[in-house]
Amino acid sequence: MRIVSFGFQTWGRKTLQALIDSEHEVVLAVTHPASAQSYKAIWADSVEELAKEHGIPVHLTERADAATIDLVKQAEPDVIVVNSWYTWMPPELYQLPPFGTLNLHDSLLPKFTGFSPVLWALISGAPEFGLTVHRMDEQLDTGDILVQRSLPIGPTATGTELVEAGMALIPGALHEALSVLEAGTANWRPQDKTARTYFHKRSDRDSRIDLSWSAVDLERFVRALSEPYPRAFSYYRGERIEILAAEVSTVRYGGTTGRVVVQEGGGAVVCGPDPIRGDNHGLVITRVRAADGTEHSGAEFFTRGGYLTDVPE
Repeated sequence: MRIVSFGFQTWGRKTLQALIDSEHEVVLAVTHPASAQSYKAIWADSVEELAKEHGIPVHLTERADAATIDLVKQAEPDVIVVNSWYTWMPPELYQLPPFGTLNLHDSLLPKFTGFSPVLWALISGAPEFGLTVHRMDEQLDTGDILVQRSLPIGPTATGTELVEAGMALIPGALHEALSVLEAGTANWRPQDKTARTYFHKRSDRDSRIDLSWSAVDLERFVRALSEPYPRAFSYYRGERIEILAAEVSTVRYGGTTGRVVVQEGGGAVVCGPDPIRGDNHGLVITRVRAADGTEHSGAEFFTRGGYLTDVPE
């Protein structure tokens, strides 16, 4: 089959590589220009460079405008394959090929539609995540499902580890989807839209620790925001600090939410919805990055006690 690829960042590059390695012909690669903007600068392997290495025509654009649609029409694809495309695609484009447009989304749809689904799945305490290949339609990540692959979320997994594991699913899932499409044996499964969950784009505010959460939720939050993502942060003695590693305390704690006491070999942050009862596990912060960029153990950093706060105090 003749395929046009729309993709960006490492997800788009891995998808293009899988297409190159397949028996199909990639006739055009459409991608966004490189960007230093927040999450676009993370996992920034170039689709453009890979396409050029293999002699595939490349079109750089921020959005699927009239010029983009004309180029795709001229390429005469049998199917369009999309992974990590940041802007809206009009029906005139995604309905153009005979087999329509396949979108790859790194969640088990209909759960975790939207943005940063792997991070949100870990933060939310989901037991598993995965990859879905589905037909693009008028809404975001809501089209009929063709292929799904799932993986468990382990008790110590980081966001980075899960993202990498999800990317490793791309070649197999894409090969299966294209094979059944070409053979005419595709089994499309409509999504249960009543079960849909949507998560917004992450910003700096979304990395701030919410001291009203339980220690279990906060420990997952810290693991989710692993390098290269913006780290979980809070404020301590007026300065912004990053929480690099943490665990749930063995002991239960009482006291004011946010109070830091040195226990269990680290800084135990007293948190939870009812701290005055002394029945909450604390978040034991084991590794911290200070405002000057230096890293410290929690026990070393919090020897003066004090409080974590939502704003500088």
